[in-house]
Amino acid sequence: MNNTEYKRRRKHLMQIMGEDAVAILPAALVRMRNRDAEFQYRQDSDFHYVTGFDEPEAVAVLVPGREHGEYILFCRENDKKMEIWNGPRAGQDGAIKDYAADDSFPIDDIDDILPGLLENKEKVYYTMGVHPDFDQRVIKWVNRLREQSRMGVHTPGEFVALDHQLHDMRLYKSAAEVKVMRKAAQISAQAHIRAMQFSKPGIYEYQLEGELLHSFIQQGARFPAYSSIVGGGKNGCILHYVENRDTLKEGELVLIDAGAELECYAADISRTFPVNGKFSKEQRALYDIVLAAQYAAIEQVKPGNHWNDPHEAAIKVITQGLIDIGILKGKLETNIKKEKYKDFYMHRTGHWLGMDVHDVGDYKVDDEWRVLEPGMVLTVEPGLYISSDHEKVAKKWHNIGIRIEDDVLVTKDGHDVLSKDAPKDADEIEALMVG
Repeated sequence: MNNTEYKRRRKHLMQIMGEDAVAILPAALVRMRNRDAEFQYRQDSDFHYVTGFDEPEAVAVLVPGREHGEYILFCRENDKKMEIWNGPRAGQDGAIKDYAADDSFPIDDIDDILPGLLENKEKVYYTMGVHPDFDQRVIKWVNRLREQSRMGVHTPGEFVALDHQLHDMRLYKSAAEVKVMRKAAQISAQAHIRAMQFSKPGIYEYQLEGELLHSFIQQGARFPAYSSIVGGGKNGCILHYVENRDTLKEGELVLIDAGAELECYAADISRTFPVNGKFSKEQRALYDIVLAAQYAAIEQVKPGNHWNDPHEAAIKVITQGLIDIGILKGKLETNIKKEKYKDFYMHRTGHWLGMDVHDVGDYKVDDEWRVLEPGMVLTVEPGLYISSDHEKVAKKWHNIGIRIEDDVLVTKDGHDVLSKDAPKDADEIEALMVG
C-alpha cells in the first residue's frame, strides 16, 4: 500500500469530520509475552488504516484546515543506542519523508503540544475504552484547557466515537486493498493444498499446522491472521479448537481453518478433507450437503441483497439435506421455524473480512440487515458438526465435523471468490491427495 492510499483515507475522514474538529488515534501498545520477551508487535488496525505507520509509541492527530499541516504524527525520536538493539526508527524526518506526515514531533513532547491542537475546537473524534490509560491522558488535556477558560480558551464541547466513521470506511475495500486481500487468499489457498498433500494417518495435528505456517512464510506472509484450527475427528466438531495436539487417525476427517495475514490484511479459509485421502460414504454425504449450502450462499452475495440472504440460503440447503439423509424428520419449513438445524449448524454463515479477521462494520442499519454493496468482503462458511454427544443420531455419523469457508468480494455485477484456488469439490480433493 502506498502513501497515496493513506492520504486518500485521511482526506475522506477529515471531510466527514469537518472543520472545528480534531481526531486522535493512538498506536497499539507493546505487549509482554513473558519476562523480557514481547509478543510480536502488530499495529492497531485503525491506526494502520489511516497512517501505514507500524512503529509503537505513536499517536496520529488529524486537524482539518490547520495552516501548518493537517496530519501530525507523534513518534519516537531517532536513538542510535536503542536502534542497535531494536532496529531503525523513522524519527521525525522519516515520519514526514517516508510516511507523508505534514508535521511530526517526538512522542515525549505530546503532553506539551497536543492540548494546543485542541484549543478552540468544537469536537474531538476519539474512541474511548480501547486504550484506558490513553483515555485518561485525553481527559487530562481537555481539563487543562478548561482551566484556561477564563483566559478565553475554548474547550471542545463534544467527544465523538471515531470508530463509527472509520469502521464504515473500512467496510468498503479499495482496489489497492482488494489486491492485497486477493494475494493473501492465494497464499492461504496454496498452504491448504500443501496440507492436503502432506496429510496421512499417524501424523499430529500440529504437523499439519506446521505445513501451513511454512507455506505462509515461504510465500511472504510472516504470520497467520489468527490461531490456526487443525481438528481431526471429534476435534473438528469444536468450533474454535486451537490446541492442535492430537494424532490424525485412519478414517477421520480433518477440519482446517487457517489464513495468512499480508500487509495487515487477513485471509480466512476453511477446508475439510479425509486424513487418508478418501471420503467414507457418510463423510461424503454430509460434505456434499455443506458444499451445496456454500454454493447456494455464495450465489446470494451480490449488490442489493442483504447481509442475511447467504445465511438463509445455507440454512435451507443444510436443513433439507439433513432431512434427506434421515437425521432430521418432518417438513423443511417446520424444521427451519423450530431451528432444528442448530443442533448441527450453530454458527452464522459468515462475517466481514479485512484488516481484522472478524472485521469491523455494522451488520444492521436502523435494525434492518445491511444491504450488500460493491467493495464489501465477507466470508461464506456453512458447516455441520455431529459429535458423539448427539446420542439420538446413528453412530455412523458421529465425530464428523465439516466447514467450508471462502473469502468473497461483492462486485458491481455479483461476486468474486478471492480464495477460489483452494480445492473444495470432494472428487478434486481426493484426486489431489492421491496425486
